[in-house]
Amino acid sequence: MSKNYKRTKPDYDVEEREFKEVRRKPSRPKKPNIQQTKNVITFLNNMTVADIAAELGIGNAEIMRKLMGLGVMTTINQAIDRETIELLGIEMGFTVEDEVVTDLARFEEMDFEDDPKDLVERPPIVTVMGHVDHGKTTLLDTIRNTRVAAGEAGGITQHIGAYQVEVKGEKITFIDTPGHAAFTEMRARGAQVTDVTIIVVAADDGVMPQTREAIDHAKSAKVPIIIAINKIDKPEANVEQIKTKLGEIGIIPEEWGGDVPFVQISALKGKGIDELLEVVLLVSQMEELKANPNRDGMGTVIEAKLDKGRGVVATVIISNGKLKVGDHIVCGTTYGKIRTMSDHTGKRLKEALPSQPVEITGLMEVPEAGDKFVTAKDEREARQAAEAREATRKEKATKPQKAVTLKGLFQQAAQEEKELNLIIKGDTQGTIEALKGSLEKINIEGFRVNIVRSGVGAITENDIILAQASEAIVIGYNVRPIATVRDIAKSSGVEIRLYSVIYNVIEDIEKAITGMLSPVYEEIITGQAVVREIFKNSKIGTIAGAYVTDGSIKRNSKVRVLRDGIVIYEGKLGSLRRFKDDVREVNQGYECGLNIDGYDDVKVDDIIEGFVDKEVER
Repeated sequence: MSKNYKRTKPDYDVEEREFKEVRRKPSRPKKPNIQQTKNVITFLNNMTVADIAAELGIGNAEIMRKLMGLGVMTTINQAIDRETIELLGIEMGFTVEDEVVTDLARFEEMDFEDDPKDLVERPPIVTVMGHVDHGKTTLLDTIRNTRVAAGEAGGITQHIGAYQVEVKGEKITFIDTPGHAAFTEMRARGAQVTDVTIIVVAADDGVMPQTREAIDHAKSAKVPIIIAINKIDKPEANVEQIKTKLGEIGIIPEEWGGDVPFVQISALKGKGIDELLEVVLLVSQMEELKANPNRDGMGTVIEAKLDKGRGVVATVIISNGKLKVGDHIVCGTTYGKIRTMSDHTGKRLKEALPSQPVEITGLMEVPEAGDKFVTAKDEREARQAAEAREATRKEKATKPQKAVTLKGLFQQAAQEEKELNLIIKGDTQGTIEALKGSLEKINIEGFRVNIVRSGVGAITENDIILAQASEAIVIGYNVRPIATVRDIAKSSGVEIRLYSVIYNVIEDIEKAITGMLSPVYEEIITGQAVVREIFKNSKIGTIAGAYVTDGSIKRNSKVRVLRDGIVIYEGKLGSLRRFKDDVREVNQGYECGLNIDGYDDVKVDDIIEGFVDKEVER
């Protein structure tokens, strides 16, 4: 037995020794090099060093070394543009291809390109805009021979409507908007529905503020414009004056060598309507509008509501394909099965073709105007896609939106020629013209200044909506936005820059473009108060009894007096009281008495805005 025991012990020791040796020196697989893994990677937006390394199956450090060799200094989690990735590919032996999106939840990114052989001409989609009472709805009434205005409050359009009419065997779709904000809000949400815009101008009233506004919105959308000069039958009509005024703002008639068709009409008496429709068809033919009617339908929501009897009712326009009753669709962040479909006359339809406006029922929730929709293969796919889109929307809502800022301009310069869009609001037309002239003369390689809109008066919510849609910066010269407008701008990611010296505006734009912006003082608005009463004091001067509507008014802050959004005076706060006591600060919701040092011309309803200067880096 002892001999057997001695024979087995060395075997045990050998096994133990071998086990320890393996534990000390584990075998590690070699890192695969690029030739052993992939030589093609798929480009994604915001792709980082870590993403590229994971795609190729190599270490982050190797990617960063190669980038340093190309003169690109970056971190592991910093996004890299496609051009740099392609240069890296040349260096490391891989190619870059675009991502092929097949997930219906990302249908905006999917490739819906059709074979040119399958494309046929589609009717143009026309939006009618203009000043109040210039005859927009009357024009549409005459075209489709119905009296829409008669059934609406005060004869003013109350909602967005879409209608299709037939002209000499060809169809035209008309969208009647209640205001320019609706037109641009849809565009701000990525919905470019309109092919042609008709701007209605009354010959007896002239070019009004809303006329200019409509033109600004149409220009920003980059759609062809047709001017319809209405009410030419009136004795006080002055067509030539209209043409001259429009020419001054860049709308040059074709007969003067421009590119904008002008048509003289009388919507009430039906004069010139046939000519206007022929011009619409001519312009649309030049645009070469085409679609494939033999594929699954897709389009855009024009309006939607919740009806007590029918549930969710949505007016949509089909942009491509064919939409049928029974189709399952994903619409914005909701979904549904089309139960019924009808046109603007109430006629029930089984299917709808490109550019056709229809009213549908069957969606689970009310979508928003501007939401796009596509057809899904079944209810399950539609529901899953809608849920995923809703989750993405909530995630984006928690992140700050990326908008155009002066600070970010220099970072864009190296990529391609950029267009800096500006919206200018000022206190007088003279200063606005001077500012526009100076800004448009800025000539720096790679950049071009484009004035999207300019006007006299306070910065309004509509300015912010237009700025968001056109990716513009709002420049305020001697004007200030009210608190609600500032809040909307902040939530929309729109930058507002306020000035009182023209030179400072030009200098800032030039410095931003050339990347020379240095640390400056930024104005921080502390609060606003509205003047409710005025008291005279022989020793102090004028005392304003005010109510703080936003933020707080602080004793050591600077103040400015706003009247109808225009800056009347800027200076220091002389005194601040609550009842008879001097106080350092008065918060929102409380009344106070204040005096402005060196200024006594305060009036009831003036806005007192408090602000401080804080040093920041641009």
